[in-house]
Amino acid sequence: MKILKYVGAKPRVSQHGVSFDPSNPDSYTFLSAAAELLETLDFSPQEGKEVYLHTVQEHEYSWKALVGILEKYCEDIDTIFDEGQKHTAELIAEYRKKVEENGKLSADERQAWLGNIDIMRDYYLQYTTNERAYHCLLNALADKIHANHIETVSVPLGRNYGLVLGDLVDVLRDHKPPYDATMRIEEYNGLGYAVLDMNRAVPVDM
Repeated sequence: MKILKYVGAKPRVSQHGVSFDPSNPDSYTFLSAAAELLETLDFSPQEGKEVYLHTVQEHEYSWKALVGILEKYCEDIDTIFDEGQKHTAELIAEYRKKVEENGKLSADERQAWLGNIDIMRDYYLQYTTNERAYHCLLNALADKIHANHIETVSVPLGRNYGLVLGDLVDVLRDHKPPYDATMRIEEYNGLGYAVLDMNRAVPVDM
């Protein structure tokens, strides 16, 4: 079953227990903002309209609605969930191997660490699935920006819109064709806005 839900920051597991890394937040946090931006930019290309200022409605999507957005904009969402299972299994196998090969651990410490890894299996799976869903939406955003000849996107700060645009910069730079995209913060009438500037398409080396 295709399920998206919030689980929290990336876990750090050891023989002492489980902690969480706030510098690696759960991508689920950004899914609603990414989905709303994508739907806002979903319009038919208009000749001569190359710079757009979009406002957003601060809409929070249910997880079922987010799955619907993925089905609408991503070519094959089954891979998001199926490959999440595979990636999680590979990740856990890698973690277990490192622990088993760690000669500095006592038998009890090794057993405790391996047990903590196994306990977090479902957490790892959901964290990975959310991450893959977010990257799918970012790539769909990049495709929409390119198809609609958008040069600038401005959105109010707050609710992770600026963070999504910041992540989108890297995706646009890897897009085909790539864009030398940048993001900056500006102020209009006392309100802060995140401004994504696509600048120009970067020539592709032949």
